[in-house]
Amino acid sequence: MTYDELKAQIAKGAVDTVLACIIDMQGRLMGKRFHAEAFLEVAEGETHCCNYLLATDLEMATPDGYASTSWERGYGDYVMKPDLSTLRPVPWLEGTAMCLCDILDHHSHDPIPFAPRQLLKAQIARAQAMGLTPVTATELEFFLFQGTHDEIARGGFDLKPISNYNEDYHILQTSKEEYVMRPIRNHLRKMGVPVEGSKGEAEAGQEELNIKYADALATADHHTLAKHGIKEIAHQHGVAASFLPKWHQSRVGSAAHVHQSLWQDGANAFFDPDRPLGKSALMDHYIAGLLKYAAEYTYFLAPYINSYKRFAKGTFAPTQIVWSVDNRTAAFRLCGDGTRAVRIECRLPGADMNPYLATAAMLAAGLQGIAEKLPLPAPFSGDAYADDADRHVPRTLRDARAALLGSEMLTEAFGAEAVAHYARAAEWEIEEFNRVVTDYEIARGFEKA
Repeated sequence: MTYDELKAQIAKGAVDTVLACIIDMQGRLMGKRFHAEAFLEVAEGETHCCNYLLATDLEMATPDGYASTSWERGYGDYVMKPDLSTLRPVPWLEGTAMCLCDILDHHSHDPIPFAPRQLLKAQIARAQAMGLTPVTATELEFFLFQGTHDEIARGGFDLKPISNYNEDYHILQTSKEEYVMRPIRNHLRKMGVPVEGSKGEAEAGQEELNIKYADALATADHHTLAKHGIKEIAHQHGVAASFLPKWHQSRVGSAAHVHQSLWQDGANAFFDPDRPLGKSALMDHYIAGLLKYAAEYTYFLAPYINSYKRFAKGTFAPTQIVWSVDNRTAAFRLCGDGTRAVRIECRLPGADMNPYLATAAMLAAGLQGIAEKLPLPAPFSGDAYADDADRHVPRTLRDARAALLGSEMLTEAFGAEAVAHYARAAEWEIEEFNRVVTDYEIARGFEKA
């Protein structure tokens, strides 16, 4: 939707509400609902939000320990600057449109360096300075559960998937779920998110949504809008959508695989028909960078305690930092070998990732691999779960945080302020988890300890 189209829709009464949204640390939409006519007054200017929105946890608590925001500093304002190129309708909400906003300093109007969208923009600019355009695609895996989020919470989180058996590629079972999935596909497509299709995934009640590849910023926007839309549309149909990476120890987890390539002059710069597998020397260096720095950026792919429960053998989630050709046991899978669609898929991210942060971190690593002209090791072959390699995916959030803090590459790419900011977010998650007594501990030790 162009700005002129929005004004026309408002003039004829078709749109009366505009959502002005920023992206928070968790990859969620936060912001305000404007009366449409009032939005026009700020659309080419700015509005404001509290700066605590980039220093909260999943519960919207305000932890201490952040350099940028605190009770001592008084929790002032950020500027929300509408990006009018992101205007779009919200078809499942009557009379509603949406605009994403960038986050600026209230006084200097400089971009906030650790804002997720800004971190990604910076890495895209870095690639563009090398004459390259990052092109990506993400897959969204999630579970549908009986009852809304509110009903499930009131019932003590007695989770019952919408189906009773593994529905991977299953047409009969997914036909039963079309009353939810069809409006998800259609509404998102009308919103301007280029949804290609959906399928059942490898567990009872698990779905996957596929969106067409695009430039990296558009892909992150599409991913975020789709994730938000899926939750809202599912709620309207009496079910709950969850992107928790691992909701039960005996069930497979939910991933958000990221496909990556770099383009130059309108063509895939990763493709070279004269080289093995059709991959260019540039692609070799990029993948080598992804491999070398994987542990250092894992936090941005797996930001919570639960994220690390997903990395388990025999679940299609990786455990070893290796690359392979069309092998789903590896952390990195070469797809489309020998064709112009050749690309690298990172299978590390869980469904809980923030796509802006994850993509920015992987771009930083891949571009550093190009800068260093890193050699690519031979592809792994076989079952990566059975391999006893020493390059295991970080096993815990604590391990990932330590690797993040020790990363010279990310400190240079993101800045020390951003690295410290997200390291504090990881530390807070660990602190919060450690102080809670879980049901598991009580059931295990109540009598037996």
